Amino acid sequence: MENKEIRGRFAPSPSGRMHLGNVWAMLAAWLSVRKQGGTMVLRMEDLDPSRSKQIFADQIIEDLAWLGLTYEEGPDCGGDYAPYVQDQRRHYYENALQQLKEQELLYPCYCSRKDLAAVRAPHRGENAGVYPGFCRGLSVGEQKIRAEKKNPGYRFLMPNREDCFLDLNYGEQCQQLQSETGDFILRRSDGIHAYQLAVVVDDALMEITEVVRGADLLSSTHRQRVLYETLGYTAPKFGHVPLLVGRDGRRMSKRFQSLDLGQLKSKGWKPEELWGLLLFESGMMGKKELVSLEEAIGIFSWETMKTEDLKIDLERLER
Repeated sequence: MENKEIRGRFAPSPSGRMHLGNVWAMLAAWLSVRKQGGTMVLRMEDLDPSRSKQIFADQIIEDLAWLGLTYEEGPDCGGDYAPYVQDQRRHYYENALQQLKEQELLYPCYCSRKDLAAVRAPHRGENAGVYPGFCRGLSVGEQKIRAEKKNPGYRFLMPNREDCFLDLNYGEQCQQLQSETGDFILRRSDGIHAYQLAVVVDDALMEITEVVRGADLLSSTHRQRVLYETLGYTAPKFGHVPLLVGRDGRRMSKRFQSLDLGQLKSKGWKPEELWGLLLFESGMMGKKELVSLEEAIGIFSWETMKTEDLKIDLERLER
C-alpha cells in the first residue's frame, strides 16, 4: 500500500563509479522505504566541483536502472522539490547560513589545516578531532586583521548539551555536543558549503522522513540533528547500515579502487546475485541464493541486520 507520508532518498556523490558499498547502502534505503509503501528520491550531492563530474552522475542513473532501484523523483525525472542537484541549490544553503548568522550562531574561522594539525595529535586523546575554539572569541577588530590575510570559513556554535536519538539499527545514540563534537564548519574558506549544512537543508525542504546510509556517518548525525532543530525543521528518522570491508578490514570505497559496479557487471554478476550476497552477509538471510527485489522487500528487517562490519571476500567477486 502506498504511503505518501514516508519519504526516503538516495544521495550519492557523483565523484566516481558506484562500488558495492554504495549499492548496499542504496539497497537498504530502498527496501526500508518500499516496505512501508513510501516514495524514493534521488539527489546528486555534487557540492565539490573539483570532484563531481556529470559523467559519473549519468553512470549512477544508468546503474540504478540496471539494478532496478527505482525512484519517483530525481534529476532525470523531476518532481515537486526540484532541483535535485545540490549545485543548483546553493541559494537555499546561503539562506540557512543567514538565518544562523542572525541567531548569532555562526562565526568566521581563519584556521588553516596546519593550525589544526596539532589538535589532532595522538596524545590529545579520544576527542582529538574536536575544534578547540581558536576563532570563537575573536573581536571584530581581530577578525578584520585576519581577513586581510585569509578568507574565513564559517563555523556553527555548538550548544553545550547532550543529544540523543534512536537509530533504527544501532539503537540509542548519545553525544555531548560541545566536548565530543565541537563547533564545525558550515561553509569552507573557498565558499563551498559543507555537507553537514547542505544535507540538512535538502532533506528538510524535500520533506525526507527517513535517512538510511552507511555507519561511517553515524557520529555526524548529532551535528545534523542540532541544525534541524536550530533551523526550525523536524529531523527524520535515521538508520545506519554496517560498512562493507574486505577480508583485510579495509573499507570498500572509491579511494581504494574497490570493485565498482562496472567491473561487477563485466564479470557477469546479476542484480539478483548481489541482493542474495548482501542480504546474506548482513544477517537477513540464512543462506546465499538468488533474490529478486520483490522478495527482498519481504526479507528486509532492521531487527535481524548486523551492526558489525560486513567482511566481503573480494577475490570471490573477481570471478
